[in-house]
Amino acid sequence: MPNGHRAERIMEFSRAAGFDLCGIAPAAEFPELANLGAWLERGYAGEMRYLHNERRRSPALAMPGARSVIVCALNYNTALLSSTEASTQQNSESGPRGWISRYAWGDDYHKVLGEKLEAVIENLRAEFPEQFEARAYVDTGPIVERVAAKYAGLGWLAKNTCLIHAEAGSWLFLGVIVTTLDLAPPLSRAETPAPDLCGNCTLCIDACPTGALVEPYVLDARRCISYLTIELRGSIPAELREPMGRHVFGCDICQDVCPWNRRAPVTALPNFQPRKRDGHSLFSPDLEWLISLSEEEFRAVFRGSPVKRAKWRGLLRNACVAIGNSGLRPGEPRHAEICARLSELAASGEAILTEHAQWALARLGFSPGPPSTVAKAI
Repeated sequence: MPNGHRAERIMEFSRAAGFDLCGIAPAAEFPELANLGAWLERGYAGEMRYLHNERRRSPALAMPGARSVIVCALNYNTALLSSTEASTQQNSESGPRGWISRYAWGDDYHKVLGEKLEAVIENLRAEFPEQFEARAYVDTGPIVERVAAKYAGLGWLAKNTCLIHAEAGSWLFLGVIVTTLDLAPPLSRAETPAPDLCGNCTLCIDACPTGALVEPYVLDARRCISYLTIELRGSIPAELREPMGRHVFGCDICQDVCPWNRRAPVTALPNFQPRKRDGHSLFSPDLEWLISLSEEEFRAVFRGSPVKRAKWRGLLRNACVAIGNSGLRPGEPRHAEICARLSELAASGEAILTEHAQWALARLGFSPGPPSTVAKAI
C-alpha cells in the first residue's frame, strides 16, 4: 500500500478515535533536539532528571527499528474564563480563589488520550498485514511530542515553547505512536513544516510573571509556575512566591495572552470540563477548601485527575502561597477562618507546610494572640 494511501487511512483512524488533528513525521533527528544538551547544561530542567534521558534526542532511539511517528492532537479548550480574565474575581464573600491550569480541570489526559491512541493502533493492526511494532506515548516516554508535531505538520513551535496550530491554537494535548511502519518520507524530503507565525509578538514573554521565558523559544523551567507548582518537591524560592500569584497547579498565562488562541475552538468533551465535588469546582477553586483537605480527601477528590501529580503536600504548599498573595486583610470575609487553618498547618510538623503557611500568615497580617485565644480560633 503506497505511503500516501496509508497516511490517509491513519488520518481516518485518528478522526474515528476522536482526535482533532493528526500528522506523520519520520522517526528522525529533528534539528531542534540538537539544542537539548545545551539547554540541560544551563540547568533549565531543574529537578526533572527524566529530561536527561539520551533517547529524547531522537524518536528513533525510543524503539529499535522505529521509522515513523504518528502525532495526534486533542483540543481541551473549554468555554470558561481565562486565568487573566478570572483574576479580577479572585476574592469574594466566600474568600480568595486559586487557579488550576485549564488542562487539569477534568480527567487525566494521559488516560483519555492513551485509550484513543490504542484504538488507532488496533486499527493499524487490522489494516496493515505486515509485522510491525507500535507503541503509544502520552508524556510517558522519551519523545518530545511538540517537536515531532511540528514535523508532522501540526503547527509551529512558538516563543512560549508551545505548539501552535493556525486554526486550533495551542490548547492541544499531544499523543504519539512510534512505529516501525514506513509511513513518512525522510526528513530531507519531507514537506516544509508550518512557518513560524509568531512574528514580532512578545506578549507571552512580557506576560510571564516569573520571567521563565528567558528569551524567545527558551524556557527556564526552574522559574516556570507550572514547574514550581507541580515538579518541584521542596521549598518554593522566596523570590518567586509573590510572582506566582494565585496559581496552585500549573499556569495558563502565556497561552491566555496569545493572539492565536483568541478564536481557538471550544471542546464539547465532558472529560475536560471542571470537576465538582461537595459544592466545590476545580475552576477557580476556593483556597480555604484546598488548604483544609486531608490527605485522604485529596486522594478522593483528585483520583483520576492530573492534579494528583502535585501530591497532597505540594498542593497545600501551593495553596498557602496563593493565599499569601490574595491580598486578604483582617476583617474581610474568611480572614479569621483561613488564618486559623494556616496556623494549624504551621504547627503540623510538616516542614514544607510549616514554612509556607507561616509565609502566608505573615502576608495576611496575622498576629497570634495569647495561647488561649489562638486555641479558641483554631
